[in-house]
Amino acid sequence: MISASSIDLIGNTPLVALDRLYRGPGRLLAKAEFLLPGGSVKDRAAKSILLAARADGRLKPGAPVIEMTSGNMGAGLAVVCAALGHPLVVTMSAGNSPARARMLEGLGAEVILVPQVDGAPGQVTGQDIRAAAEMAETLARERGGFYVDQFNAAEAVQAHEFTTGPEIIRQTGGKIDAWVAAVGTGSTFMGVARAMKSANPATVCAAVEPLGCRPLAGEVVAKPRHLIQGTSYGAVPPHWNPRLMDLSLAVTDEDAELWRRKIAKEEGLYVGYSAAANVCAAAALLGSGRLGPDAVAVTVLCDTGLKY
Repeated sequence: MISASSIDLIGNTPLVALDRLYRGPGRLLAKAEFLLPGGSVKDRAAKSILLAARADGRLKPGAPVIEMTSGNMGAGLAVVCAALGHPLVVTMSAGNSPARARMLEGLGAEVILVPQVDGAPGQVTGQDIRAAAEMAETLARERGGFYVDQFNAAEAVQAHEFTTGPEIIRQTGGKIDAWVAAVGTGSTFMGVARAMKSANPATVCAAVEPLGCRPLAGEVVAKPRHLIQGTSYGAVPPHWNPRLMDLSLAVTDEDAELWRRKIAKEEGLYVGYSAAANVCAAAALLGSGRLGPDAVAVTVLCDTGLKY
């Protein structure tokens, strides 16, 4: 089979069993989204948003695409923009890992680093994200570009409702007791949760949040700075649907770092901090006994660790 472009490489990632890392009770499966051409789950949202914008005329042929990113969405957009013939401009908090900026520049994007407001290197806060987003909106107006606005794009959720979720259901034969995923924009969690609850309303859908920064759990944010980049910016995402979340699971920075090393050493998979947090939380949920001894929990390996 020959793919026409990099766009056609987005989707249909394998589901891998983490049996060496997690030995029960139950079984832990992970969607290998780090294998996508942009290196992360955000490729799906980038493809969905840009194709829809081209179809309805919001994105004109050859017009620039402009977006705020923590790195992953930018990489996905860069892949799709290259295939469709659009220049890409991204704004990024200076607190994100320098490797992400270098990767985006390598993919042909213009990268504009925005000074942090109250975060620290490696710890990007909601205020930092808002500053970068405001810069992106300004640039879109000045350059006549299409502002992606991933936090408010319905197509991002639809991408996972109609591709990621159904893929997981097919790959497991519908045997899924729990879906576990960290929340940044909320698109991956909500899209897959919609698909899974449509197939089986009893599926437990658990959101993953950093300890001390759990607005979805209804807690006061005590620690806006945390290690799990791309997740939990200290506020509920704009299009969040609380009915899709059955519970919130907390992960510490220390556990995210520990599990990132464990996934690499025991499974040979080098992934990012959000992926590690997902695996940590899914293992804790399975081990809690809430799901039963033979339960299957599915999570997502959001991105490659090469961006950190």
